[in-house]
Amino acid sequence: MRFRIRTVLTALALVSLTAAPAAAHDFWVQPQTYWPGPGATTSLSLQVGHAGERQRSAIRRARITSAFVQAPDGRRLDLGEALHPGGADDGDLRLTAPGLHVLALETDTRAQSHQPAARFNAYLVDEGLTPAIEARRRLGRTGVDGAERYGRISKALIQVGPVDPAAQRQALQPLGLALEIVPERSPYAGHAADLPVRVFYQGRPLAGALVKLTDLAHDAEPVERHRTDAAGRARFSMPSRGAWLLNVVWTRPLPASEEVDFETLFSSLSFGFPAEQVAKDPDSAAPGDPVQSVHDH
Repeated sequence: MRFRIRTVLTALALVSLTAAPAAAHDFWVQPQTYWPGPGATTSLSLQVGHAGERQRSAIRRARITSAFVQAPDGRRLDLGEALHPGGADDGDLRLTAPGLHVLALETDTRAQSHQPAARFNAYLVDEGLTPAIEARRRLGRTGVDGAERYGRISKALIQVGPVDPAAQRQALQPLGLALEIVPERSPYAGHAADLPVRVFYQGRPLAGALVKLTDLAHDAEPVERHRTDAAGRARFSMPSRGAWLLNVVWTRPLPASEEVDFETLFSSLSFGFPAEQVAKDPDSAAPGDPVQSVHDH
C-alpha cells in the first residue's frame, strides 16, 4: 500500500512538472493568411507554444470573453459564431471591406498554473515578471512553490486587399484590452528600418515589461527582446517577410486571501506578409498549423 501511495504521488509530481510550463507558453491567433482578398474566407487557428512544443490550443469557447474585429471604418465587428475552438479549425473569418483590420481575442483569468519553486522562479526571470520576483523576495517566499491564475489576449493584423500605406491607423490605436501591444508604425505601411511599439496595461503605458519578437517560421527562440522604457515603448528591427509574433507577459500580486499568489496576463500581436513575398525565400515560409492539442483549462 505504501508503495502504491508513493507511486501515485510521484505520478502527480510529474504531471505538475510537465503541465505547468505548457500553461505559460505564448498564445496567439494564427490566420491562414494575413492578406486575404475581399470576401475571401480564411481559417483561424489558436496557437500555443514554440518550436517542438508548438500546438493548437485546447482552450474552451466558454473562456473567451471577447472576440471582435476592428474594421477600417472604425466599427467593431463581433466574431460571434465565427469562432469554434476544437473543430477542424478554430474559426473562419470573412471580411469584405478592403483595408487593415485588427482581430482581437481576450479570455477570462480562471485558469491556474502551479509550479515548483525553482521552475516558477526561472519562469519569472525568463518573462521579466519583476512584480512577482520582488514580491516573493520581499515576503521571503522565493523558496515556496508558485501559483498564479492567468488569462490570454491576442491581436492579429489582417490586411484585406491591396495595402494603402496612408490608411493604417487601425494598427496604431489601443483597443482597450487589459494588456496589449500597440505598434507606433504599421508593419504594412512600407519599408522602414524599425518597428516601434508601445505596451499598455489596464489602459496605462507599462514600463519595465519584457517584449519579444519571434519569427514564427523559426520560433525556438525570439529574434529580439527589449524592455519597455518609462513611457511603455520598445523598438525592434522591422521584418519584411514571413509571419511574426510580438508578445509580452505581466503580472500583479494578489491579496493573501486569494487562492493563488498572482494574476498574470499573456498578450500577443501577430502579423505577416503576402504569400508571394514568402515564396521567394523558402527559409521564411509561413508555418503550418500543427494538429496536436495542449491543455489550457
